[in-house]
Amino acid sequence: MKTIGLIINPIAGMGGSVGLKGTDGGMHKRALALGATPVAPQRARETLAHIQCRDAVAWLVAPGAMGADLIAGFDMTYLVVGAIGEQTTGEDTRRIAKLMLDAGADLLVFAGGDGTARDVCDALSALPPYQRVPVVAIPAGVKVYSAAFALSPHAAAELVDAFVEGAGVVEEEVLDIDEVAFRENRLDAQLYGYLLVPAAERFLQPGKVASGASPSVEENKRDIAASFVEAMDPETLYLLGPGTTVKAIADELTLPKILLGVDAVYDGAVVAADVNERAILDLLRRYPRRKIVVTPLGGNGFIFGRGNKQFTPEVIRRVGREHILVVGAEDKMRALSGLRVDTGDAALDEMLGGYIEVAVGYKRGRVMKVLVA
Repeated sequence: MKTIGLIINPIAGMGGSVGLKGTDGGMHKRALALGATPVAPQRARETLAHIQCRDAVAWLVAPGAMGADLIAGFDMTYLVVGAIGEQTTGEDTRRIAKLMLDAGADLLVFAGGDGTARDVCDALSALPPYQRVPVVAIPAGVKVYSAAFALSPHAAAELVDAFVEGAGVVEEEVLDIDEVAFRENRLDAQLYGYLLVPAAERFLQPGKVASGASPSVEENKRDIAASFVEAMDPETLYLLGPGTTVKAIADELTLPKILLGVDAVYDGAVVAADVNERAILDLLRRYPRRKIVVTPLGGNGFIFGRGNKQFTPEVIRRVGREHILVVGAEDKMRALSGLRVDTGDAALDEMLGGYIEVAVGYKRGRVMKVLVA
């Protein structure tokens, strides 16, 4: 039998669909006011549902919304550890993780984003190296850039099974994302620490790699933008996602662009800036012809599900796969084994799978496969 701890950050990911850049510092209250609903419990539920080795696991779970409420719906052996108040914080994650380690946990499973990963890293780093246990990180945050995360909730279940079956462990990075800077349209990511994870690389997401800023890369982006703008239809709404390559398109149009948000462009003008899901759905009702424009994250290739959760499953379905345009600098594309999606809707992920053309230069494309974890 393995003893596994389960911790869910119940507010992680809530800011994504409503256009916020995270839930740190009480931002979840604003997310709730904007109509956001919990994300992490459903992501954790999907992981638990796919674990095959249930009979070989005794669970330690955080109380209430941080774990016990969810696991009670499964036929699993578990013990509730610690206590929490009505509002959960990062301190709850750190404290309960330490209690689970004291209770003999062999593995910690947590659902959250990069902030939750930092909290777990803090709890483990207080221990001597020989006492640190591995983790399985279920991606559930607005920002999920750290390499310690599984590719998807289903992949997280595979990592749990691999660990129970005796897989070794490897170190993976945890990034420190400055949410204040992120909300100010700047991505400030630094190495925060390392977590041990089961050594099953095919289920782990590669770490985010910063976009290059060399003259050749910038010229490549300008070429992509020039080609894209030449082909734009003035009667089509373009939903421009985050990223420097997409921003180059706005620059070519001499339009402002939220680097880390979604902007809507129609007939050469910005008709809505930094839009959330609700605003996008309203635009889709007004504009019958529309396209989504995205660029893959460097290093891991995600086009949906990491940093652009304003593009919810409902938004993507309404726009349609055939109206998704992918652009990316050629060097970045060469370094990727494929593109990835993790929308939170398994059926939609399957629909998005297969081959898609990526614009990589002036009137040049590259066909790449969309991989489904």
